[in-house]
Amino acid sequence: MNRRTLFRGLAVALAFAAISPLLFAADPNGGATGGIQNVPAQAAGAPTLQELGAAVGQTRVALNFVWVLVAGFLVMFMQAGFALAETGFTRAKNAAHTMMMNFMVYALGILGFWAVGYALQMGGSGAPMGAALSAPEGMARLVGPTIHGNLWGLFGAKGFFLTGPAYDVSAFAVFLFQMVFMDTTLTIPTGAMAERWKLSAFIVYALVASSFIYPIYACWAWGGGWLSALGRNLGLGHGYVDFAGSGVVHLTGGVMAFTGALVLGPRLGKYVKGKAQALPGHNVPMAVLGCFILAFGWFGFNAGSTLAGTDLRIAVVATNTMLASASGALMAYLYTWAKFDRPDLSMAVNGMLAGLVAVTAPCAFVTAPSAVLIGAVSGVLVVAAALFVENTLKIDDPVGAIAVHGVNGAWGLIALGLLADGTYGQGLNGPASGVTGLFYGDGRQLVAQLIGIGANLVWVGVTSYVLFKVIDKVIGMRVTPEQEMAGLDFHEISAPAYPGDGATVNTPVIVFPKVAKPAPVVLPTSPNSIPARLGGEA
Repeated sequence: MNRRTLFRGLAVALAFAAISPLLFAADPNGGATGGIQNVPAQAAGAPTLQELGAAVGQTRVALNFVWVLVAGFLVMFMQAGFALAETGFTRAKNAAHTMMMNFMVYALGILGFWAVGYALQMGGSGAPMGAALSAPEGMARLVGPTIHGNLWGLFGAKGFFLTGPAYDVSAFAVFLFQMVFMDTTLTIPTGAMAERWKLSAFIVYALVASSFIYPIYACWAWGGGWLSALGRNLGLGHGYVDFAGSGVVHLTGGVMAFTGALVLGPRLGKYVKGKAQALPGHNVPMAVLGCFILAFGWFGFNAGSTLAGTDLRIAVVATNTMLASASGALMAYLYTWAKFDRPDLSMAVNGMLAGLVAVTAPCAFVTAPSAVLIGAVSGVLVVAAALFVENTLKIDDPVGAIAVHGVNGAWGLIALGLLADGTYGQGLNGPASGVTGLFYGDGRQLVAQLIGIGANLVWVGVTSYVLFKVIDKVIGMRVTPEQEMAGLDFHEISAPAYPGDGATVNTPVIVFPKVAKPAPVVLPTSPNSIPARLGGEA
């Protein structure tokens, strides 16, 4: 075969390869894939109007299911962000212990919420499936007093162990989404109480908080309870409104972090003659990575709270979330630069988180400039609050959880009462108008928000403080001073995060070996007798 023939053959082959997709193409642009023949109908390809309507309605609900579940998966990934951020901001000798708490709070929280918490929170909220995902109609037993003909709901009573009316696809979807919110709340105190908290005490806390403390307040806000009914019962706007959890999640977690850190007391060496000392975290890059993971998951946290992927307001929610995180980070960066003559990376990271926390309640109800303002205030507020907690209140919070989540959770609720512009929220908790704040003409909404903050401080503050005091009296909240000095990785769990002689970090390691028990003494016996061991049973 000569060269010319070879080139001709190659040209023909290439031309065939280029043309064959057009000659044998099926549906490269998707225009012919799917159609009326895919609508479930008694007569294939000829659905009735009712059959078309049913298909459209189920498709819409299915899209909302997928949206809520994917958003829930994003929120679940925030656990990794919390674990990295909290571990990076604590010392190397406690790294595995901090990771262990962040890991096990997930498992413990799921089980407590599954058994009891979900029913208490959502067991009175059942309703027909509408534009957004909801618990099924069978879960509609809300318990509480009736005053002047109005129900003041306290807790739900349907859906324990996801059985009975909760054995339903919508109940399961709502459970998953609400569960990851609850677990986010429970993770917040692990940072404030790190480096001296016993794992046995932590386990009791996680089970009680997930099954009782968190669900009751969440019912008041999201499960049809009395806070959400303040508009109907007292004429206060839309009642207490908390779109994605500045109060239900973050204020609750911040209050539990405060009471827990108060009962535990500061870490050894934190205060010398009453003056706070720096105990730097061992891996700031790890903490920054955790912050970015949290910010990523926050899109599921906030935009997912529409509970409907067909609600196009998700674009406003997601963008407001991003804007507030940016202004929060920038203002914390600038504020620490002005105050300390150089910017502080850890405070900038917490400023970003504070902006996210603050915008979580109002993100669906405010304009973009308002979202930037909310984040900017939070960036300054988180630095001032962290310094106040540490230097004035003498509360040791290794990661700044109280300032980030507690203080800025409250600020987010107030911001909603001030800045909600009335363009969204029609029908929420009853009123046909949109949610409107003080600066847009309705000061009653701000009153409802303040009542919600007060209810949280009383309920969560009192119950969590009592819980921690009881745990402290019964099993003890804190490790021994010797264990704390050596590092919890070497006493509370089986293996440290960084084994060896501290080659990866400059942290002294002191291991206290357990005293070996004396070997049992075997007494001489006759061949026909049972061996007797000193101190044992014959």
